Amino acid sequence: MNPKKVYFAGSIRGGRDDAQLYTELISYIKSKNAVVLTEHIGDNNLLKQEKKLTDKEIYLRDMDWLKECDVVIAECTRPSLGVGYELSSAENLKKPVNVLYRNKECHLSAMISGDEYFKIFSYETKEDAFKIIDQILNN
Repeated sequence: MNPKKVYFAGSIRGGRDDAQLYTELISYIKSKNAVVLTEHIGDNNLLKQEKKLTDKEIYLRDMDWLKECDVVIAECTRPSLGVGYELSSAENLKKPVNVLYRNKECHLSAMISGDEYFKIFSYETKEDAFKIIDQILNN
């Protein structure tokens, strides 16, 4: 069986406060024999690296990855216009979309929490997120 291809989404230009958490979640996903197409999301130097690309190049690359992926896992505690766009695009592409967020730190947009297409998971600790990821990858 081929490994699942995961599109991991997290805030980039909307704020990098959770970059370390993204790194840990991505590492955990990879440890489960999955391929993370967007592994760079956890890189602390991401903003510097992406300056080498035009916005159009980033958009086209990310849309190609969305089309290629088997599942989307989005950490949405930090609001991000880009992540919102990715979620909508994934829905239009009929990709399974899973939204994780820390409910003590944010209140999801109604446009996310009200969309029945999305599977929404609230968590408190990184270990809770790992259990949710196990559930997602085993489906």
